[in-house]
Amino acid sequence: MSEATTTPQKRSPARRQTDKIAERRMQLATSALQTLAELGYARTSLREIAQNSEFSHGVLHYYFDDKVDLLTYCVRQYEDVCVTRYDAIVAAAETADGLRRDFAAAMAMTLRVDAPMHRLWYDVRNQSLFDESFRTDVQEIDQRREAMIWRVVDRYLELREAEPAVTPAAAYGILDGLFQQALLRHLFGDADALDRLRDEVERVLDTMI
Repeated sequence: MSEATTTPQKRSPARRQTDKIAERRMQLATSALQTLAELGYARTSLREIAQNSEFSHGVLHYYFDDKVDLLTYCVRQYEDVCVTRYDAIVAAAETADGLRRDFAAAMAMTLRVDAPMHRLWYDVRNQSLFDESFRTDVQEIDQRREAMIWRVVDRYLELREAEPAVTPAAAYGILDGLFQQALLRHLFGDADALDRLRDEVERVLDTMI
């Protein structure tokens, strides 16, 4: 009996064009991200981004309606990766103490490595207080971040064989608040900011049971 063969389905011209645009937008966003993270929303224009990349102002304007469109796209692309940053730690955790230690260390590490990106996220979230065009994206990202944190807390509770003393929203608010404070201290040059964050996260997890 001969093996059945399948012919790869060809993409339509319209689909190829859509894919090409999506790929181009991703390239432009990747190039723009560093400038946005360094300068922030208020100090950055499409022209400024173009001057710091290999792409022209006209190209940026062709693929993005305005700075808001580009910024929200950039943050979404980054968050697609970041909202799963602790999942491997949760999956590998065998003891509550191990999870608490590894999670706290991971929070400190991502703050050190990706401080400009975290600063950009808080900048966008603050802008949403004044600019409605950011609010839908910010609300969705915040919900995904809350779920990310709750996966950690829920597994910690499971390993402790305990019931939660807080809601998912409260757990996120507490840990996100500690992270933002540590980010400020870190950016202001506090050499102890990362160690303090690690210690505070370890301590605060026990208040959630």
